Amino acid sequence: MFIQTEATPNPATLKFLPGKVVLEDGTHDFRSEQEAETSPLAQKLFSIEGVEGVFFGFDFVSITKGEAEWQHIKPAILGAIMEHFMSGAPIMKVDESNTGGGEDYDEADADVVATIKELLETRVRPAVAQDGGDITFHGFRDGVVYLQMRGACAGCPSSTATLKHGIENLLRHFLPDVQEVRAV
Repeated sequence: MFIQTEATPNPATLKFLPGKVVLEDGTHDFRSEQEAETSPLAQKLFSIEGVEGVFFGFDFVSITKGEAEWQHIKPAILGAIMEHFMSGAPIMKVDESNTGGGEDYDEADADVVATIKELLETRVRPAVAQDGGDITFHGFRDGVVYLQMRGACAGCPSSTATLKHGIENLLRHFLPDVQEVRAV
């Protein structure tokens, strides 16, 4: 098994591509060892000293590190991912994904929200996934779209620019009702 790695715009996060499907549907973001209880792979990865975040996408695993240097922890991460896939064990103990959560918007804005979600799904999420992350819709109130950056995008130095200059401009172009985009 050969696992490719890719840098992300976030220097603290690397994207690992095992050449296999990681999650069929949705994404899953783990920010602590306690959150990883639902995933045998995430538990293995958090057991590696220096791993502070694990994110599963369709065909990749993004790892966020703390103070550790990549050259010290990358071999252990590659070994844990390879061992897990070779064992045939499931990625998740139960079939679940945390692609979002509660959404907050006025029912009168349902058409605008549907368009926001379509634009996010077709134009934004594929680009963000290329960088090892994800973005989820959380709400729309008074012209403000609330989005959550996940995976490599959470805490990335360029995520504010992505939100303000990329996503906000895109949404404002197609939807005059959108005045601002904010991270949650």
